[in-house]
Amino acid sequence: MNISILVFGNNNFRNTLPDQIRYAIAFNVEVMDNLNQAVSHIQTTPPDIILVQASLDGSMELCSWLKDQTKLSWIYCILFEDRLQQLTDRKKYGWHRELEMTAAMLKQGADAYIWHLIDETTEHNLAELTANHGLILAQLTVGLRKVQKYRDLIRTNDLLSAIALADSLTELNNRRALEWDLPRQIKKARTQKTSLSLIILDVDHFKKVNDTYGHLVGDRLLQLLCQRLRNNLRFQDTAFRYGGEEFVILLANTTGDEALIVARRLNRVVSEEPFALSNKQTINITISLGTASLEADDDEQGESLLNRADQCLLQAKTSGRNRVIDSKYLSRIPHLKAVSS
Repeated sequence: MNISILVFGNNNFRNTLPDQIRYAIAFNVEVMDNLNQAVSHIQTTPPDIILVQASLDGSMELCSWLKDQTKLSWIYCILFEDRLQQLTDRKKYGWHRELEMTAAMLKQGADAYIWHLIDETTEHNLAELTANHGLILAQLTVGLRKVQKYRDLIRTNDLLSAIALADSLTELNNRRALEWDLPRQIKKARTQKTSLSLIILDVDHFKKVNDTYGHLVGDRLLQLLCQRLRNNLRFQDTAFRYGGEEFVILLANTTGDEALIVARRLNRVVSEEPFALSNKQTINITISLGTASLEADDDEQGESLLNRADQCLLQAKTSGRNRVIDSKYLSRIPHLKAVSS
């Protein structure tokens, strides 16, 4: 586990830290003493652990700020008490002062609060320094455990998200993924003033395949179809299994005319070569496709865009299947007749 540590303190403070921190090869240690610089660094390159020198200007502000950052709450913050007044009060008022200050600093935002024995007015024996360094390293170990648990949780969440958004049969993105990605793509296209198109396609007479060869063959045919589609898409195209034998392809930075070219190519590569299910069995299929491009009055969720493409698909099936219909052609037809697959 590659650990990054940010030391918010001066170089003198850094020099009082245990050698295991200062010279550790496994740790990436950075030292900063400016609050704004530290905050900017944390936002752009979040460290795993932060060591904060309490006497440095901005230290309490940094702890409080970090506590309020929901997305950065996993960072383990250790506050080192080196303020002369606090150390003097600790000696004067005893252990109850230490408890009061510890409670106050934890409320302030620190995950751990350590009374740092190194100061300019006090000499400490070897046993005290060893015990202090042992405490620092123990708290560092606690922070490392927290970081590891966080990373494990992120990996688990990423895996679960991938499973939730993937179609298990075809390994394409599923309909839920489309419902998440389409609004995002629409917002991006409008913000960057770029074009966005989509294709919706359906396997012609797929029910006949299932009735003739069985559902296992039908499933295998869909897998082979998706492999062929993926191999003939561009890097910016994203394919989704919309349901059954119906698929949607999002075409970023693609005009309506360009989407039509992509759709015609897909139609051709599917129909021109049979699908080999085994050495002895091949099946010829065709697909019908509809295309549509984002317009100014389309809704943010993409329902109207999908509906236009779907109407084009229905028209492709009505007019004989194994063809592409785009929304420009659709706008010239006064009446559409829906057909089943």
